[in-house]
Amino acid sequence: MNNSKAGNGGTDRSKTGDKGAVKLGPRAIPIPRSISEEAQAALARLVGEDGIPLHAHYEMPQPDDFAGWMRMKAAADAQYAATVQGLAGSLRAAATTMEQGGATIHVAMPEAPAEDGRALIDFHGGALVVGGGEACRIGACRQADQHGIACYGVDYRMPPEHPYPAALDDSLAAYRVVLDRHAPGSIAICGRSAGGNLAAAMLLRAREEGLPMPASLVLLSPQVDLTESGDSFETNRMLDVVLPRPLPSNNRLYAGGADLADPCLSPLFADLQGFPPTFLQSGTRDLFLSNTVRMHRALRQAGVAAELHVFEAMPHGGFMGGTPEDAELEAEIRRFIQAHWNE
Repeated sequence: MNNSKAGNGGTDRSKTGDKGAVKLGPRAIPIPRSISEEAQAALARLVGEDGIPLHAHYEMPQPDDFAGWMRMKAAADAQYAATVQGLAGSLRAAATTMEQGGATIHVAMPEAPAEDGRALIDFHGGALVVGGGEACRIGACRQADQHGIACYGVDYRMPPEHPYPAALDDSLAAYRVVLDRHAPGSIAICGRSAGGNLAAAMLLRAREEGLPMPASLVLLSPQVDLTESGDSFETNRMLDVVLPRPLPSNNRLYAGGADLADPCLSPLFADLQGFPPTFLQSGTRDLFLSNTVRMHRALRQAGVAAELHVFEAMPHGGFMGGTPEDAELEAEIRRFIQAHWNE
């Protein structure tokens, strides 16, 4: 990365001291000076005085604890709503909501579309359980603003009420809606975290049904291995201040008894031949780093053109916005999507 405030080791440690250092047993892992001051501050905000990531204090319910999941979802949705409320005032795009084949889709249109006929399908994150509703709608508006094109935010059904394959069925239904309105070469797909799982799994289903591939695919720290077999599930455990622990309970809840290694649940294990050009992003502190780098290798081995972008010290989901690194990532995504439109 090229940051004027980072990368040369010149930041005075005395400015930050050990604030934000993550305690891993006898070791304290400090926030590196190699990232921007804004990114350093973002990491520090998510670590308690005891050196434990604040998010590590939350425990996921057991897969069969329906009431516990509903309480957790209500609390998470309230937190999401409070977060996105602050973004709403800066949005210029307007969204309408439609229902199609059981799928809820938020269709966001920018004030002045840069290119007629082009569209982005956005699959939100949220550990396969949360992140829908208003957060999904606002996310679609943000993407429409950033790319200057129509954005379809897929508000897919989630467990515990709707386990697999409900979310995947909704995702494929949404893709059909967009294909009815836009040429496949004018469609880009973006999925973050759990949304990356659904974006990739949906394309597997679309390929099986003979549907055309989109122009490009963007996978941001994708949750593509629900077996959580990768190295970073151990090496970055508790070091990732956004997602400090693996998600076995979420994964089993989502699967509803299905095999977690099934390619439609863990697209990392699929035959990926014929996939569109793909952009993948992670960070050196991301719990899902192994998911991302392994997916990149799998795509390359399948003959797919794929770019891998790994950001220094970035946790799962980025630095929460407002940093040079987040801005650089957004610019890279725009550049990639623009380069792969197929008229």
